[in-house]
Amino acid sequence: MDLKHSAGGAGENSETFIATSKSTDMITPKEKEGKGLKAAGGHNPPAEGYKVYARRWAVLILFVFYSSSNAMQWIQYTIINNIITRYYGISDKWVDWTSMIYMILYIPLIFPGSWFLDKVGLRITALVGIVGTCVGAWIKVFSVDPSLFYVSFIGQSIVALAQVCILSLPARLAAVWFGPDQVSSATSVGVFGNQLGVAVGFVLPPMLVPNSPDLETVGSDLQMMFYLVAGLTSILLVLMVIFFQDKPPTPPSAAQEAAQLLESSGAEQVSFMQSLKNLMTNRNFIFLLLSYGINVGVFYAISTLLNPVVLKYYPGHEVDAGRIGLSIVLAGMLGSVVSGIVLDKTHKFKETTLAVYALSMVGMWIFTFTLDTGHIAVVYLTASLLGFFMTGYLPVGFEFGAELTFPEPEGTSSGLLNASAQTFGICFTLFYSELFTTFGDIAANITMAVMLIVGTIITAITQSDLRRQNAQVPASGQAGNP
Repeated sequence: MDLKHSAGGAGENSETFIATSKSTDMITPKEKEGKGLKAAGGHNPPAEGYKVYARRWAVLILFVFYSSSNAMQWIQYTIINNIITRYYGISDKWVDWTSMIYMILYIPLIFPGSWFLDKVGLRITALVGIVGTCVGAWIKVFSVDPSLFYVSFIGQSIVALAQVCILSLPARLAAVWFGPDQVSSATSVGVFGNQLGVAVGFVLPPMLVPNSPDLETVGSDLQMMFYLVAGLTSILLVLMVIFFQDKPPTPPSAAQEAAQLLESSGAEQVSFMQSLKNLMTNRNFIFLLLSYGINVGVFYAISTLLNPVVLKYYPGHEVDAGRIGLSIVLAGMLGSVVSGIVLDKTHKFKETTLAVYALSMVGMWIFTFTLDTGHIAVVYLTASLLGFFMTGYLPVGFEFGAELTFPEPEGTSSGLLNASAQTFGICFTLFYSELFTTFGDIAANITMAVMLIVGTIITAITQSDLRRQNAQVPASGQAGNP
């Protein structure tokens, strides 16, 4: 699948370089390099322009399915909470931990994971992730017995470990493979993979494992579900080994060329710890860490506790609980794509981030006070509205982070954003669960809505320092976007 690249560019065939696109398949560099290239030593751009390769779409689509295979297992148990507790004879808190283990294991491994991505690149990191996802899925196959919940939890923990090699990849993959007019959309599609997996995780378990009074039937249904997931991850493992590539023959943009030159320059290469220090002393990025963590943490809490919240008002509607979760994520996938297109067209990163965040907050208030209407169709509608903005915010936050921190590695900034999300996710999930048990869903949801107000305020005071965009424009005083 890897096609040879002609040094002069004249020998490129249509499969490697598509010349018919208006702006995204041939990106002509400016006459003078931006700040990024100057920092890399004043390297002159190629005379024929920056090229992107058709194979980038195959790499991105493969990543989407790879990410989905891991994310679908995150919510696999909690969306059928009442069935799992009855089959294994455990408390619902243990079922909640099958979700929170994803968040807990990610936090201490984010720095090693980011370092690993920077050192070995996209391909090796992705292969390690798919192997872990596949192994964990197969372990669950052998956990179908009421006394073997610990085996299932071990398998879930291994899958959770593998996500370290997934969550930081979308922004890095987009920057390495896509030109400046497509990088935000590509990041959105990459994040779309995680959302697709969560969507499947919401809807598939209630369909495959209905609430049967016979425990043997439940066990048989669980076995089928685990075999299906294990088989899917095995197929993806083979495809990843064969087709997933590390990077294109040539960089797709001036900013990426500058980043690659910095990485390859021994004199100017910034160590991982120095890069980390640069990020943690970046005031605007710290604000983004807080606001991003709050938004995604609220989403994690709602997703984890969706089953008991829906069943409180609509008993026996386990399948609807899963479908409402599906509605949240599908709407969010649409929101992600729309947000990515808006960013690519306007480059208004701060404005888009603030608008999406504020609308997420509004959606949360609406969702809170429509659960008890008695019409489950209303819950579908308000949950979809919430999901469009809350889940649609994910790629926007990634891209804003990449802009604020350029030329630091995208994997490191994305990793820190995910670590913040996991930290807030753990805290909010535990807090939401306690509030729900003690005071009910209204108090729990209002608390989450107030947290989103705080996040909106933090987003509003974050300055728009678009460093990556500035690396694409001439250095002769014409900073900013046309």
